[in-house]
Amino acid sequence: MPLIHHCLCRLPDAFFSSKHLLGSSPSTSPTRLGPVWARFLSHATPPANVEQIGVETDDLAKVRVVKQKMETLGIKLGDFVTPGRYHQLFCPKCKGGQSMVRSLSLHIIQDGSLGMWRCFHTDCGWAGQSFADSMAAYNGVSKKVKSFEQMSEESLGLEPLGAKLIAYFGERMISEETLQRNAVLQMSNDKNVIAFTYRRNGQLVGCKYRTIGKKFWQEKGTEKILYGLDDINDVPEIIIVEGELDKLSLEEAGFHNCVSVPGGAPGKVSTKELPSFEKDTAFQFLWNCKENLNKVSRIILATDGDKSGQALAEELARRLGKERCWKVHWPKKDESSCFKDANEVLKCMGPAALKKVIEDAELYLPHVSNHVMSST
Repeated sequence: MPLIHHCLCRLPDAFFSSKHLLGSSPSTSPTRLGPVWARFLSHATPPANVEQIGVETDDLAKVRVVKQKMETLGIKLGDFVTPGRYHQLFCPKCKGGQSMVRSLSLHIIQDGSLGMWRCFHTDCGWAGQSFADSMAAYNGVSKKVKSFEQMSEESLGLEPLGAKLIAYFGERMISEETLQRNAVLQMSNDKNVIAFTYRRNGQLVGCKYRTIGKKFWQEKGTEKILYGLDDINDVPEIIIVEGELDKLSLEEAGFHNCVSVPGGAPGKVSTKELPSFEKDTAFQFLWNCKENLNKVSRIILATDGDKSGQALAEELARRLGKERCWKVHWPKKDESSCFKDANEVLKCMGPAALKKVIEDAELYLPHVSNHVMSST
């Protein structure tokens, strides 16, 4: 059975677009996107004028510091740049390319404590954050601004995988070729620690570490994106899994259009309304990858089969749109249980069986009713 199906309900082109997520006035009424996104987008639209809500003196001081830090990096800010709104500016790195477009999306949160930016020019992708997190900073003691572009394999102390870790992956049916294509490395000062490198347009922007004993941690202060993001550039459908090892497993089954969430799964589905962009910290990686996700018409959710994995699938579907989501059902392991994830199926049943599981994904049927969107 071929993987690509005709999508029954493709979302409007305006769905998940920069016009909506960046707070501009959309040409399509949010109500046409359904009740879930109509309410979500209403929260995502910032106030029209910062003065109308009465920013206090301390907040103005924070804004001044954040602006000063960004201006030292070459970002040209005018008086029109106010907190609580999104602005399109010229990127000091790529100058907007040959077309000289305003490709830098910049946002200062409402209380002025954080400014963030990203260039959406294809050949650039420069991003960073500026914090105003102490009164000393307000008085002109400038804290260094973290820029995501300054990371490298050398600065993180990474090196190619050694024989021990290659054998570890081999036991899990992951080939050395797949490891090399995904730039899976190891720490040079601890050769028992795996390093899953997170990249955007080939550039290293984050790193997640794992020991053989399944202890995880991530490089601090880095951008949160989907693992394998470059594999879903300009593809009509994608697969989302719960861990890096599952992403590698699906590649062994012939699927390159697969990404993994960067962190774990929630314990349960939230009963609250979808939060706004600034407050959706647990799923910030979706917002950071919206340019890629906006182009997708079909999303296969292949999260773990346990309770947390199913909660993750529901939370992803709520944000991405259930109309374009499909879901896998992991095959039975025995009479009382099913396989948990992609790697377990690969190890026990082989790549052909894993491929069939993905191809047999069914249109997403939410297990939680619409009351999840009501206030509590």
